Amino acid sequence: MSSDVMMRAVIANGAGEPDVLTVGEIERPRPAADQVLIKVVAAGVNRADVMQRRGFYPPPPGEPETIGLEVSGHIAEVGADVTQWSPGQECVALLAGGGYAEYVAVNAAQIVPPPPGVDLVTAAGLVEVSCTVVSNLRIANLSAGETFLVHGGAGGIGSFAIQYAKHLDARVITTASSPDKLEFCRTLGADLAVSYREDWVRAVLDFGGTDVILDNQGARYLAMNVDVLNKDGRLVIIGLMGGRKAELDLGKLLNKRGAVMATSLRSRPVAQKAEVIDAVRDTVWPLLESGQIRTVPTKVFDLDDVVAAHEYFDSGNHQGKLVLRVS
Repeated sequence: MSSDVMMRAVIANGAGEPDVLTVGEIERPRPAADQVLIKVVAAGVNRADVMQRRGFYPPPPGEPETIGLEVSGHIAEVGADVTQWSPGQECVALLAGGGYAEYVAVNAAQIVPPPPGVDLVTAAGLVEVSCTVVSNLRIANLSAGETFLVHGGAGGIGSFAIQYAKHLDARVITTASSPDKLEFCRTLGADLAVSYREDWVRAVLDFGGTDVILDNQGARYLAMNVDVLNKDGRLVIIGLMGGRKAELDLGKLLNKRGAVMATSLRSRPVAQKAEVIDAVRDTVWPLLESGQIRTVPTKVFDLDDVVAAHEYFDSGNHQGKLVLRVS
């Protein structure tokens, strides 16, 4: 349901490089009975946003075409059936789309208060990464004493995953591209940080292999990930940056009693997303408040500079999170 009241939002003029993105006006959504309307303060920039911009990751049916999977802001309006939220309250939200805009409507079950003591701009970059990591490490059943490997440890998901896995008393291995990023990963708690430009497979095997892998590469790393899995190891694929199709040696996987899982948070039903974001509120927010998990550097761009934000993301030079400041 929509109104004739307009708002500013990022519009993708086709698929491609960052310059397909412009800021224009679209209709402001109105909340359905079970939704709230959020006046957006900031929106996180994620790998999934880049994949959508390139035409490889469309929103689920019925969701907004506007890019953006996480926001922070204030409740502007509540639907008729929403009783737990009131206009003016601060919140963060897990979305299936629509975040790069002045307003977004979302099911009330997918929002929670921001972490105590964290400003709203920084908080906008915590929702998607924490929900992704917490939900997938539960699926993988990462346990204390096991070894965990996350690729891209200096990025948003990687930098959170390192810290959360250490909280679970796992040993942590990560890959990154440069000496400064590797050192950044070590400061977050990584026990082994190795350049993916080198023989990271040998380095992981020399370290003793790994029990759980969180992978955003897909096809490019499939065989190598299986190579470094220990017996009863679990590979969780959450992205396809390295392609969709690859050959899998089932005999090797069988010999290791290994499991390969592929998950997507975006397409999950509301009830599952509600469970995930509630778990993040109950488990991660206290860790942020106590300092056991710390926020990572957040580079902020204004909404009008969305092209520059995506160009910077594509460059691979960033550490931590990128955020668009909307209002």
